[in-house]
Amino acid sequence: QVQLVESGGGSVQSGGSLRLSCAASGFTTVWYSLGWFRQVAGKQREGVASIDQGGRTSYSDSVKNRFFISQDRARNTLYLQMNSLKPEDTAMYYCAARVPGYSPWLIPSDSDSWGQGTQVTVSS
Repeated sequence: QVQLVESGGGSVQSGGSLRLSCAASGFTTVWYSLGWFRQVAGKQREGVASIDQGGRTSYSDSVKNRFFISQDRARNTLYLQMNSLKPEDTAMYYCAARVPGYSPWLIPSDSDSWGQGTQVTVSS
């Protein structure tokens, strides 16, 4: 059973940076993709960034060139480096997996497993 555990959230001022981590375990195949999604209370969950087994990435337009996704499969860890943070980036951030996954994805309903989330709050 796939397990995803996020960490690294917190509060930061506008323009600051944070790095999220996701410890992933339980995969029985190397063919999986990992991603980050976020959700504001009362709104739909949205895709932020994702990465596939080969390192191909996909980003939402709202975070492109500010956020950077990476993975260390030897350590089974996914990262999201968030720079130039804005108040509108405030949300609960979730790690997700797609198994099997052969490409990055940004549609929440295409995800197979979710972490419990980590809160990111950006103040102006």
